[in-house]
Amino acid sequence: MTSGLWELVLKGVWTTIQLLVLGTLLATAVSFAVGMARTHRRWIVRFLAGLYTEVFRGTSALIMIFWVFFVLPLAFGWQLVPMWAGTLALGLTYGAYGAEIVRGALVSVDPAQREGGIALSFTPWQRMRKILLPQAVPEMIPPFSNLLVELLKGTALVSIMGMGDLAFSGNLVRLALQESAQIYTYVLLIYFVIAFLLTRLMRGLERRLKAGVGKAPRPRPRVAVRQPVGGGVR
Repeated sequence: MTSGLWELVLKGVWTTIQLLVLGTLLATAVSFAVGMARTHRRWIVRFLAGLYTEVFRGTSALIMIFWVFFVLPLAFGWQLVPMWAGTLALGLTYGAYGAEIVRGALVSVDPAQREGGIALSFTPWQRMRKILLPQAVPEMIPPFSNLLVELLKGTALVSIMGMGDLAFSGNLVRLALQESAQIYTYVLLIYFVIAFLLTRLMRGLERRLKAGVGKAPRPRPRVAVRQPVGGGVR
């Protein structure tokens, strides 16, 4: 490829990373807000949070992007730029999956921990902030790592808006060179490298958080294998 085409691909990579970061920030905020609301003591809060979760988990991310970018201007008369439309659609969609991760981690905390907070006269928010979240967050990291990789792959859907992400740029280069195998091999490898770095980053974060609450994985003990006396089987 020429330098100009490589520059086009690199711009697509940068756009994909921007979309990934912004979508992750929104999805994380939605995940914790809705996930904690799913455990609220008031039924109306749990109902609204559950309704949001079911609606967005049952909706295609591709259709959500299409709806946010193409339908909202017709329905309400205002238009989002492609970056913010993609961020909103991906963040809300994957945030619904993340909310179930947060809820599951919170309810898995030992009930005795909650009772201890009540005995200490902690408010519900104090119990959440000082007792439940410090123990639940390390358990959220592995499923959040998988969700982050899924969000990375979901960024390719924004190409339907004509947004110059990695998938869109790769397609333009393919049309220019008429070489599908070579171009899409490069695109596949770039996605793989980004996903690999993300998983390693999340694994390091998991070890650090678990070490902070005394749950760092211990090294496996080595088992010594004794050789039979006499030099083998007769």
